[in-house]
Amino acid sequence: MLLSTYPGHQVRDGGSRQTAQETHDTWPVSAKVICGLLMPFDLLSLMAVGGIAYFIRFWETASGDPMGYAAIVAFGSLVAVNTLYLAGQYKSETLRRRTSAMTRAVACWIAVAAILTSVGFLTKTSEEYSRLWSLMWFGLGVTVLISGRLFLFARASRWMAEGRLSNSIAIVGDGELAAQTASRFLDHGDDGIRCAGIFTDRGAVAYGIDGDLDDLIQGIRHEQIDTVVIAIDEPEDDRIHRILETLAEAPVDVRICPGPLAVRFAGREVSCYAGLPALNAVDRPLADWHYTLKSVEDRVLGAIITLMISPVMLLIAALIKLDSPGPALFRQKRFGFNNELVEVYKFRTMYVENTDTRGDRLTERNDPRITRIGQFLRSTSLDELPQFFNVLRGDMSIVGPRPHAVASKAAGRLYQDAVPHYDARHRVKPGITGWAQINGWRGPTETIRQIRKRVEHDLYYIDNWSIWLDLKIILLTVFKGFVSRNAF
Repeated sequence: MLLSTYPGHQVRDGGSRQTAQETHDTWPVSAKVICGLLMPFDLLSLMAVGGIAYFIRFWETASGDPMGYAAIVAFGSLVAVNTLYLAGQYKSETLRRRTSAMTRAVACWIAVAAILTSVGFLTKTSEEYSRLWSLMWFGLGVTVLISGRLFLFARASRWMAEGRLSNSIAIVGDGELAAQTASRFLDHGDDGIRCAGIFTDRGAVAYGIDGDLDDLIQGIRHEQIDTVVIAIDEPEDDRIHRILETLAEAPVDVRICPGPLAVRFAGREVSCYAGLPALNAVDRPLADWHYTLKSVEDRVLGAIITLMISPVMLLIAALIKLDSPGPALFRQKRFGFNNELVEVYKFRTMYVENTDTRGDRLTERNDPRITRIGQFLRSTSLDELPQFFNVLRGDMSIVGPRPHAVASKAAGRLYQDAVPHYDARHRVKPGITGWAQINGWRGPTETIRQIRKRVEHDLYYIDNWSIWLDLKIILLTVFKGFVSRNAF
């Protein structure tokens, strides 16, 4: 089903449309520009309400250090804008995912508040600043973030109703690729895309084709067609050149669809190297800002958690030494990032003479190799606590796929032989807890299905990573990640 929007052609979707005069009387609106303006709005408004909160708090006493508070407001606002950027708040998709946008904006501001609180705690400067001011800034910050987005969404709805927030796209082609492209545009009408039909450059108009290039030129001149996409199954240089020469007469953007791969890899971005465009087929996980954010998360949270649990770890180490002779810690080689071997720390839960440094033998219920205190540690996952030393050392993350011993097996087969693309889980650092663990896929792997489900969850985590997913996993680990019927 195609939609034609030029004189002499029927509107086949049965809907109404604006006339050419109505369209040209209103200026078009760009979703990317609108969402991009959110960034300076957020930055300036968060800084402004920080100043307002300072004025309200100290307007009588004038006892607060204005430069110190200004520095915190500037730093916090910049961190907030970068956090909102990483959360996708300044992309055009925000206009379609309104509930999610509001929730993420508030979550980002909460995260910034947590970061500032942690910095104040670690630097011992939190006592120098007013708690009342902090609460007022946080409350006013939530208010401006929400109100700004409510206003934006209200305006976007009106612009969409007026037809100003849309991109009318015509397609040049007469094969399967053109039909698939038109179908995709029609399916994504809520993205602000309006399909203006398919046009052929070969003269003869067949069924399913709305006209030739002359009809397209007339449509561009009489209607608001913004973009023309050339979608030809087997593009020829001369043919594309002729189409481009014809379209050069009209004020319209022209794009070339790079063949069937464009449909297969829909949604992928394009990179340029030495000016040459290249389709991003596969992205390295946790690159650039994501890598930096993940590293900061691991080091900051890792240091805080290590300080908090250090008394517990000292107590556990003493109990292990009293229960059986040998060291309190156990070191084991496991697969880490990029398939490299890392030495992972754990509390020793087996008798020294029975320790399994390669993981050749699976543990089982009532395993005679496990000490009395070891049974408790394994059932509560407290034996994993020393891995925070690995996090601080940079070998591991707090959240990620669990590291496996080099000789781990499922149903007698090595993991890498049992699961296709098993090594894909090593594209990120291993973690103390992970998506698989909080979903119940932990413990011994007695069947192929168990390890495959674990890897399936690990790959889901890698492909869908976000700081919010990490925080969710950490929170769920506190409530359901320590004790499990599969932990022994």
